[in-house]
Amino acid sequence: MYGWIWRKLPFGLPGKLVGSVLLVTGVVALLWYVAFPNLAPLLPFGQVTVDDDGGGGGDGDGGGDDPGRVPSYDPSDFELEESPTDSASSEG
Repeated sequence: MYGWIWRKLPFGLPGKLVGSVLLVTGVVALLWYVAFPNLAPLLPFGQVTVDDDGGGGGDGDGGGDDPGRVPSYDPSDFELEESPTDSASSEG
């Protein structure tokens, strides 16, 4: 199929390159602006719900009564007292 399209595009190599770029751009635009928006309501990807009471409380491990609860992100859980690069530069 691609060979047939390549043979049918006019104006030699420059015309074939420009024509193929235009065809690919047209197909992508058609999918992006027509097909995907029409299919989006039928796909389950947008049906995500996360219950967050905003209270913070607890130890943030996601435990408790609700097994489907997603733990919230707390940056202090990932802070180090001293980073490895600081200790290496201060010893030298």
